[in-house]
Amino acid sequence: MIDTRPETVETRGEVGHWEGDTVMGSVTERDCLLTLVERSTGLALVAKLPHRTTTAVNRAALKLIRESDLPFKTITWDNGTEFHGYKELEQAAGIRCYFAYPHRPWQRGSNENFNGLLRQYFPKRRSLAKVRQGHCDAVAHKLNHRPRKRYDYKTPIERLEELLGVLHFAC
Repeated sequence: MIDTRPETVETRGEVGHWEGDTVMGSVTERDCLLTLVERSTGLALVAKLPHRTTTAVNRAALKLIRESDLPFKTITWDNGTEFHGYKELEQAAGIRCYFAYPHRPWQRGSNENFNGLLRQYFPKRRSLAKVRQGHCDAVAHKLNHRPRKRYDYKTPIERLEELLGVLHFAC
């Protein structure tokens, strides 16, 4: 559970600790989005899912982890059944997964905040069936280059560069 995470996750002292969730569209469709948000920078990755299952979540999360070239040490999920395949993800990606307590969204505040920003582009109850991965990437790019008050109006990309001292990420 979330209260067994290392202290460095809580203090946002290093890059590599993420929060994840799924964002649903229309209630009559299975399509959804997977969001991963890095806790110390606010940097986000978004993947289109054809359905909200453990297989789809693990496949998309593993692809985001491998293709991003970003550090991944932990991911904190909510308690949705789509995250119950976490052991396979831990083994495949070499990460550790944690879970927030049920009905406590503030325990994954970075991810909840990002999902609110994402809703500006993908409103609630609107179909995600025609959304393609390229559109998800474009929206994530816009939001990763959007200044945030909590970071002294720096963007997540600027925070990442500041904390890692690199400039080659294409997020």
